[in-house]
Amino acid sequence: MEASTVAIVTGASRGLGKALATSLLKPGTHLISIARSENAELTQQASVSGAVLEQMCADLSDPLAAQACADSIALQLPRHAQRYVLINNAGTVEPISQAGDLSDASAIARAFNLNVTSAIVLIAAFLRAAPATSDRRILNISSGAGRNPTPGWGVYCATKAALDHYTQVLDAEHHGVRVASLAPGVIDTGMQAKIRSSDPSQFPNVQRFAQMHEHGQLSTPAAIAEKILRYIAHDSFGTTVLDDIRNHA
Repeated sequence: MEASTVAIVTGASRGLGKALATSLLKPGTHLISIARSENAELTQQASVSGAVLEQMCADLSDPLAAQACADSIALQLPRHAQRYVLINNAGTVEPISQAGDLSDASAIARAFNLNVTSAIVLIAAFLRAAPATSDRRILNISSGAGRNPTPGWGVYCATKAALDHYTQVLDAEHHGVRVASLAPGVIDTGMQAKIRSSDPSQFPNVQRFAQMHEHGQLSTPAAIAEKILRYIAHDSFGTTVLDDIRNHA
């Protein structure tokens, strides 16, 4: 039986990406998950749910690996589904440093490659491969940091601002695809653990994030994943190109 929905999720082995992938594993769905390593739980979930799961292993911070992954999708994406969804979720908050200490060009390049470049090349592959006659939807996972300057997050803010602006360009080009760049709120993931372990001299807001964790104010990945998938499936998706999940029930 051919799938009615083909979905691609990056950063799918943990955190929000894993929660999105898990929620997408339903009958009639062909899920392509992209992460640095395979996830055994997703494999087990797929066998129980009856969904088709294809796990692609790639380090998207490596431009060559991201290109190879995109090329593979362009060649092998199933062509007969009704709906195609791409969720660019993979990302990193590192390096976390004040401007005067952002001296590791390789670390900065890795962040831009993962947060921006990989999304751009995957979107290009998606536009080439997903039939123009189908319902095509692209969601880029952004951050409030791309819209509000945050000391210590110069690289993260810059990458998310770039992703936001790229999404606006994509929308302006009128490819017959619905697109949005979404801030998902503060989620209890490994990224948050890294943030809480930051040096206060480099990231002055660290205490705020520690208190949010302490007071149970972080959303769970599963709860946000369900909200995001309802948001993508809604008829109004793409009406607001720069959006925030907190604007939606």
